[in-house]
Amino acid sequence: QVQLVESGGGLVQAGGSLRLSCAASGSIFTINIMGWYRQTPGKQRELVATITSGGVTNYADSVKGRFSISRDNAKNTVSLQMNSLKPEDTAVYYCNSRLIRIGSFRVDDYWGQGTQVTVSS
Repeated sequence: QVQLVESGGGLVQAGGSLRLSCAASGSIFTINIMGWYRQTPGKQRELVATITSGGVTNYADSVKGRFSISRDNAKNTVSLQMNSLKPEDTAVYYCNSRLIRIGSFRVDDYWGQGTQVTVSS
């Protein structure tokens, strides 16, 4: 009963920019943390950036200064602005929400379906 829908991936040249967006919908009481993770074939999914409901952000060292995460609490959306993209940023990017559903007392993790970001050299 909770869905995360991502958009904004694609192909871009090195040095370019992309913006990813994710909207959470369904029987949501509150979302504690929203974030972005990425995964390449044969590797574990890794954190890119997270943001709390109060606006506190956390970034992987590899993207600091290049990526910026933001969220709209009223709309349950999170965005990732990616600038100065590098070929090593190529991955499937997943939206994550750590939330409490209506009628629940438990915090659960929900994931989007993933969106491909490809950076050509």
